[in-house]
Amino acid sequence: MKKIAIILVTIGVMFALMFYADRATRKPKQSVAGTMAMEASGKPAPEVRLKDLDGKDVALADLKGKVVFVNFWATWCGPCQEEIPILIDLQNKYASKGFTVVGIAMDDEGKSVVAPFVEKELYDVHGTKQRINYPIVLGSDEAAEKFGGILGYPTSFLISRNGTQLMKFQGLPDVDVITQAIESPGN
Repeated sequence: MKKIAIILVTIGVMFALMFYADRATRKPKQSVAGTMAMEASGKPAPEVRLKDLDGKDVALADLKGKVVFVNFWATWCGPCQEEIPILIDLQNKYASKGFTVVGIAMDDEGKSVVAPFVEKELYDVHGTKQRINYPIVLGSDEAAEKFGGILGYPTSFLISRNGTQLMKFQGLPDVDVITQAIESPGN
């Protein structure tokens, strides 16, 4: 009986140490929006080429020179619905300053679900009803893997003008971080 107690205490201590070590070695910060934002390593954005809703190719490399907010989302995702008005507003405010959102729709049904959704849904942006005003492309597991894998939606990546990853967001985006990246001449 004494041996079992020692074993159980040892296992408990090991789990506690692993939990603490995991928390201590991460560098996340909580944003005002309640999301998890992690600084990216500054590595180049992956080469991704996907089809938009009109069947045209959209390559992330073609957007070099702009600050790009790559947003993995799905039509059925509640938090994704919550962030769309924020993204519409960012696109409205900063498109002329070299910024774009690229929405990567990850619905399994693809265009048959995404296209009608984008066409009909209206979002309240500062008291006016607006449709999604940024490019939507059809995603794939392969595209998600190129970004290191996606654990849930929405997951987004902020890409600098020179094509490096600045930040990863899991959940709603931190608008202040995005605005700072857009307005910083070095990004």
